[in-house]
Amino acid sequence: MDFHVSLAGRGDLSVRIYRQLRDAVLDGRLRAGERLPPTRELARRLAVSRNTVAVAYDRLTADGFLTGRVGAGTYVSGSLPAPKPRKAPSARGPRPKAVWRSLPSPVEAVARVPDYDFRVGIPDAALFPLETWRRLLARELREAAGFVHYVDPGGRPGLRAAIARHVGVSRSVRADADDVLVTQGAQQALDLLCRVLISPGDRVAVEEPGYRQAKLLFASHGAEVVGVPVDGEGLDVAALPSRTKLVYVTPSHQFPLGTPMSLARRTALLAWAEHADAVVVEDDYDSEFRFSDRPLEPLQSLDRGGRVAYVGSFSKTLLPMLRLGFLVAPPSLQDALRYARQLSDWHGDVPAQAALARFIDEGLFARHIRRATKVYAERHERITSTVDRVFAGRLQVVPSAAGLHLCALAEEDLEPIAERAARAGAAVQTLSDLCGGFPAPGLVLGYGSIPVERIDDGLAALDGAWGST
Repeated sequence: MDFHVSLAGRGDLSVRIYRQLRDAVLDGRLRAGERLPPTRELARRLAVSRNTVAVAYDRLTADGFLTGRVGAGTYVSGSLPAPKPRKAPSARGPRPKAVWRSLPSPVEAVARVPDYDFRVGIPDAALFPLETWRRLLARELREAAGFVHYVDPGGRPGLRAAIARHVGVSRSVRADADDVLVTQGAQQALDLLCRVLISPGDRVAVEEPGYRQAKLLFASHGAEVVGVPVDGEGLDVAALPSRTKLVYVTPSHQFPLGTPMSLARRTALLAWAEHADAVVVEDDYDSEFRFSDRPLEPLQSLDRGGRVAYVGSFSKTLLPMLRLGFLVAPPSLQDALRYARQLSDWHGDVPAQAALARFIDEGLFARHIRRATKVYAERHERITSTVDRVFAGRLQVVPSAAGLHLCALAEEDLEPIAERAARAGAAVQTLSDLCGGFPAPGLVLGYGSIPVERIDDGLAALDGAWGST
């Protein structure tokens, strides 16, 4: 056999041998009737166990690529169709729907964490009690008898009950366990709502500036996405366009400006939704980390017409990789949402759901929030005071009292400055990145993943980028 087998790469050794021999048969590098070396000989050449090669041969034989002759060896099967030369896939292959061709490329993970990480929406992993979480998850896996079957698409009953109690106490949300649908983050909650509510061409209103990933998701469902301006009181309800079927808002801590929606605007939005027969999606973004006054009551607690779907996530309070969130929806949508969840991925990571239920019920989640809030409050104060001092006349901080970022308005386009700052090791995001039809100059500065002792140096790098050419 002149064909060479390489063990470079990842994965099971027998699988790699199987794939390489299979591909060699399919493209004609191993011809029909050609004899393969005995398993012992190939194992010696590759410096692997004989059993590893035997497993690959057995699978190739079972799949019809090889045939064994008693006392004569193993040969390439002569019953396969004539091999065709392998070539790159045609550029004229299948194409996605037009809406997917119009969307930007997916966000890729950064290859290296910036020296001064002011990126938005990234919590500090060092604050997460990983050992405690590992203990809880290990306990659930040891008691895995309850995880061997499909479970309720609404999520583990214990977690749904724990979430209902938590948001009832911390946010005055009116819900019990049956009202809660566990999701894989807020993004899946929005996707499920789109599946049961939005048809191509339906109009969806979003805050401007606002959460970009929500806008893209609504667009991916074929919705006509319309931006509605935000001022000091929140979404301008009077500017909502006619025939709007769904409104997406972040009233407790507007993303990205950080200002809360006033009570007058909240009541006006609920009255508008009732009159327009529309659904309001309330994303309670970053509300757990609050540094001063208790926030205004959520829209969900003020709603009397069953118009509000309340979305929350543990991605910022715990870790993004855990992909755990929830949705509290009106009773009229519950059955459809559970069915939509079942058809998409059924129920998510059941052991992680059970571990999170214990994490909440044992008071560990509340303890983690208290500890993290103190850390983030110190960073929030440091960035605010430094920006006010160093960037006076260039940046104006928008007052905020919660979350993992703050917004600073400017008088000029800051895209070139952000690019120069990135080259100096300071990763910042411009406010214009989060705007559509209402562009606004400014910066959004995250402080979730930058230690307080590095903030001054990071802002000095940003200041240097301002004056560089």
